Amino acid sequence: MRAELAFSVRDLAQMRFAVSPMWEVGPSLRLLWSGAAHPVHRWWAEQVGPRLTGPGLDRGWLADLVPPSGYVPDFLNPAPAGPAPTLAEELARVRATPPDRVRRDLDRLGREQGGLGPRAQTLYAEPQARLARVTEEIETYWELALAPYWARIRAVLDADVFHRARQAAEHGAGHLFNDLHPSVSWDEDALRLDRRSRPVPREVAGAGLLLIPSVFTGPVPFTLLAPPEPPQLAYPARGTGALWERDHPGTGTAALAAVLGRSRALLLTELETPASTTELARRTGLSRAGVSQNLTALRDAGLASAHRAGRSVLYARTSAAEAVLRARPA
Repeated sequence: MRAELAFSVRDLAQMRFAVSPMWEVGPSLRLLWSGAAHPVHRWWAEQVGPRLTGPGLDRGWLADLVPPSGYVPDFLNPAPAGPAPTLAEELARVRATPPDRVRRDLDRLGREQGGLGPRAQTLYAEPQARLARVTEEIETYWELALAPYWARIRAVLDADVFHRARQAAEHGAGHLFNDLHPSVSWDEDALRLDRRSRPVPREVAGAGLLLIPSVFTGPVPFTLLAPPEPPQLAYPARGTGALWERDHPGTGTAALAAVLGRSRALLLTELETPASTTELARRTGLSRAGVSQNLTALRDAGLASAHRAGRSVLYARTSAAEAVLRARPA
């Protein structure tokens, strides 16, 4: 099937890009729920999957609201208000969803999934009281599954936006759309979307268009229409195939150690995979006390971040650390 979204000059003038944490939450959960060995995200899924059972995420609110396939309630993906909203900003908008909007989305979820789960039914009965529980669970999932990797994910998303914006500046919007994804094409004054099962009439879609790159959205783009907000098109970000490529420290580690010290340089290279203090001590041969002391120094310097995972804490490299490591001599 094919759908078309018509554009006026005003709509083109209001087209913009955004990076959205919530557009990584839903698609990444679907991948984990499916249990499939994804060709790109397998390394990530093998690390994250076992973390979800401890806090009960595999049987909580998100398990009811984000099925392995099919419709996901639109209120979980409010239109980003700016180019890069934080997770906290997006969750505030989720909590502010009007009750009738929540129930309308849940009605559709129930129709398409053959009924609502017990928590979704509770949310239907008390939207305002229960949305806070939903967002608390999203925050837990974020800390376990996405926050430790966000510096790496964000770098791919930002690079995609830069590339697309340059395409539009140099070749125009038509070229941008035609290069976005094989299922998306531009013809005269309309955007054509293959495999879109529902029509996208402009008169009920809202003005403009939000283009949102995502590393977990795939293999085809997702569209979301929730007037009066602008329509959203979440598409697979270019560069996702190399997202989890392993870094090999090489000879540059010695140069980094001369600046940071051998232990801290070693910990930074080991933090390619987010890990706890105990795991880092096992990998490096350093004492737990030494690892803890050095991680504190790296955190104070903005090179490492900490993320609560049940009873333990996962440490990860920040975007500043990634930049330092990329600057090592070959």
